[in-house]
Amino acid sequence: MLVDKHSTETLKRRDKQVYEIIEPARQRALSSEEYHRALPAELERADAEVYRLIGAEYDRQQNMLQLIAAENQCSRAVLAALGCAVQNKTTEGFVGARFHGGCAVVDRLEALAIDRARQAFGAKYANVQPHSGTSANQIVLAAILSSGDRILSLGMDQGGHVSHGDRVSFAGKFFQVEQYQVDRDSFLLDYEAIAQQARRFRPRLIICGASAYSRVIDFERFRAIADEVNAFLLADVSHISGLIIAGVHPSPVDYAHFTTTSTYKPGGPRGGLIVMGKDFDAPLLVGKREVPLWQRVEKTTFPGFQGTPYLNNIAAKAVFFGETLSDEYRDRQFRIVENAQALAAEFQGLGYDVLTGGTDNHMFLVDVTQFRNGLTGAIAQRSLEDCGIVINMNRLPYDRHCAKVTSGMRLGTPIVTRNGMGPAEMTTIAQRVDHVLANLEILDERTYRLDESLRQETADAVRDLCTRFPMR
Repeated sequence: MLVDKHSTETLKRRDKQVYEIIEPARQRALSSEEYHRALPAELERADAEVYRLIGAEYDRQQNMLQLIAAENQCSRAVLAALGCAVQNKTTEGFVGARFHGGCAVVDRLEALAIDRARQAFGAKYANVQPHSGTSANQIVLAAILSSGDRILSLGMDQGGHVSHGDRVSFAGKFFQVEQYQVDRDSFLLDYEAIAQQARRFRPRLIICGASAYSRVIDFERFRAIADEVNAFLLADVSHISGLIIAGVHPSPVDYAHFTTTSTYKPGGPRGGLIVMGKDFDAPLLVGKREVPLWQRVEKTTFPGFQGTPYLNNIAAKAVFFGETLSDEYRDRQFRIVENAQALAAEFQGLGYDVLTGGTDNHMFLVDVTQFRNGLTGAIAQRSLEDCGIVINMNRLPYDRHCAKVTSGMRLGTPIVTRNGMGPAEMTTIAQRVDHVLANLEILDERTYRLDESLRQETADAVRDLCTRFPMR
């Protein structure tokens, strides 16, 4: 057992021989296990307020129903990799071509993450360095486009993503962006209408993928459209990447020139990923020289777009991509869809307008204005959170409400599924949501009054359900 400094000074005076045996042990470096095991206690000692807030956030996640479609829950192994000494390493460049010394270990970590990502997606190439899904998109855009080039993408108010060309985004500021829409009646992608728009607009890049679309995306059809107008195709699959890995949703990897995803939405650490299939080494004319697409992507990642990669996140990505190769992970993706379909069906049975009549993936959209006069997405989100149920308001295609109010709510099932809930619990959840939304008092499009007994009853029931299915 190691002794403190005061004790060792006393020992040095009384028994120099014993001191000379003990002192080297006292001053020795901690093992990796000892160093990392002590991190929570070190945080509590150094900053009790941050330690307390982290604990409060854990309690919130544990005791509330997490139904936001964009969220997932990573494993404790991934969390351990995020909070490790790899964080201290600084370097730039890629495996085997770094701009700093001391990279032998992190090279092996990044190579492992790359290999596992390629396996997970059946890809020829993987770039694990993007800091986020948005960064991954921006890297691709900067790699193949020049300022003023044309992009055709799904509008954000139609279910797309801000990084696909919304006016406030990087893409919206530097490129000419035209956006396609879903069908006004069915709310489904109309591929023939998209093809006609592409023939007229002649984009350099077409982006497919969505943040609020609940049906299967036909990537093969998108590639045919892109080929017809001589455009590149980028598939942003952040929301459905876990389903793609498991084979629940068709993969775009060999149809799109570039496939991007965030790594937290499928259940990993914060970060982004770019993978490429059969077109990974297709030539791209840069100036007067042809370079393969993968090489252009890497050159744009560093030094073009990012500097130092987050090596602790890359270590955590390696852990996560390893998890995706397991039967447990793949089986869970099927259960996620099963639960989403069960939850959507329950809402329909309770009289709610579920867009497209259901879902093929992990999420669905509900037009709450059709359920009660005056009900909005903003009221739904805030009142449910008061009761321990976390969803997000969401604009619907052709929404008459602004983004801060919305007509819809979006629900997803990745976290509740990870924690062991099944179709029976989806019935309970739908009934609890309905009980709140049916009984609150609507004051205007943003404000409401909630009876305290209703709030307390629901919160208690939610806490009981979450206790029976704790975070894993």
